[in-house]
Amino acid sequence: MEPRVRIESRTVVLPIADLDTDQVIPARFLTTTGRSGLGAALFHDLRRDPEGRLLPDFPLNRPDAAGARILVAGANFGCGSSREHAPWALVDAGFAAVVSPSIADLFRANAARNGLVPVEIAEEVHANLVRSPGVRLTVDLGRCAVRFPDGSEAPFHLAPFARRCLLTGLSPLDFLRQREPEIARYEREAGSRAP
Repeated sequence: MEPRVRIESRTVVLPIADLDTDQVIPARFLTTTGRSGLGAALFHDLRRDPEGRLLPDFPLNRPDAAGARILVAGANFGCGSSREHAPWALVDAGFAAVVSPSIADLFRANAARNGLVPVEIAEEVHANLVRSPGVRLTVDLGRCAVRFPDGSEAPFHLAPFARRCLLTGLSPLDFLRQREPEIARYEREAGSRAP
């Protein structure tokens, strides 16, 4: 997982409320446990017509969306089933952060575990971002703040362990693996104290 300390990018705005994980990546694309290639299926049924052609007016299909790493999403983003493929698809498509006034709990946890920074900001700040697609933002994970072009900032909260993993680029499993000697020592010492 790539460390996420500071993400500087233009935004892509997709202000659809209650966008669930099946809309992020439809179930028919969940045939792999690999992460690469899933970006092509991101928002598939919203981005494409019934024949599979890209819809030119969909925000992610517009030329100015190319290279954007910050998705400004609607409220209750990622609701529905717990599906790691959803953050995998977003990361594979190049996104490093999702900014929303509310992110579903399961999606927020899956995102942080998989290198996608889930940023919840105040509704009025979000409303300004929705009105300004393509604005250049900085998501500063070290400060837990979103910085705007005028220098103003909006704070956001992230659970300390999730933040630590994102900052270091370690998955929770990687974090545990780094502590194997300490865990083994504890088990030896605890075993010697047991009756």
